[in-house]
Amino acid sequence: MITNPPNVSGTLRKFALRVPEPISKCTGITIFGKLIKSLVFSTDLSIIKNVNADAVIAVYPFTPQPVITQALLLASDIPVFAGVGGGLTQGNRVEHLASYAEMQGAIGVVVNAPTKDEVIAEITKRIDIPVVVTVVNEETDFESRIRAGATIFNVSAAANTPKIVAEIKKRYPDFPVIATGGPTDESIAQTVSAGANAITWTPPSSGEIFKDIMRAYREGKPHP
Repeated sequence: MITNPPNVSGTLRKFALRVPEPISKCTGITIFGKLIKSLVFSTDLSIIKNVNADAVIAVYPFTPQPVITQALLLASDIPVFAGVGGGLTQGNRVEHLASYAEMQGAIGVVVNAPTKDEVIAEITKRIDIPVVVTVVNEETDFESRIRAGATIFNVSAAANTPKIVAEIKKRYPDFPVIATGGPTDESIAQTVSAGANAITWTPPSSGEIFKDIMRAYREGKPHP
């Protein structure tokens, strides 16, 4: 009996990013029939095309633009959760961006922590894809977020992330939770143990990856 799936790779594509192994221990979240355990936090197309994550969480520090979402969806061969604002970008614009992201093909939309409950409620009336609501601290009124229509919580609270995940799961054991895993296997395992269903992983930047490659080239060595 075969216990492990066969592994097929190419000569050129074998150099790629791999999400940390502890992420495989979480339950995952099934969305439209797709099981998602790992989400890569990036808008770098070269990273997105060369990572084995199950999905992309495309949130960035500028006002969301449909052309950016479209570029990500065009290049990605895995589902994309598109950021639609809620911090700098508020109100009707967030609602319109969410509707547009669904029409472009996003599997879900992500709103920032300051997003008002009434905006979340309006988004859920307009779209038929998950509304992922970001949680950044313990003061969040989880009940009101759920009543407003949040589909998934995205916990991004630095060192407090495992604690907040555990609190959510204690109160709402069946509610889906994505959480940042932190920089190490140990911190990821801690977040998974707290009850996170899926983990967001921040990959090294292209510049960081290039350091080792260029060092090897300067020493006359082949590509690492």
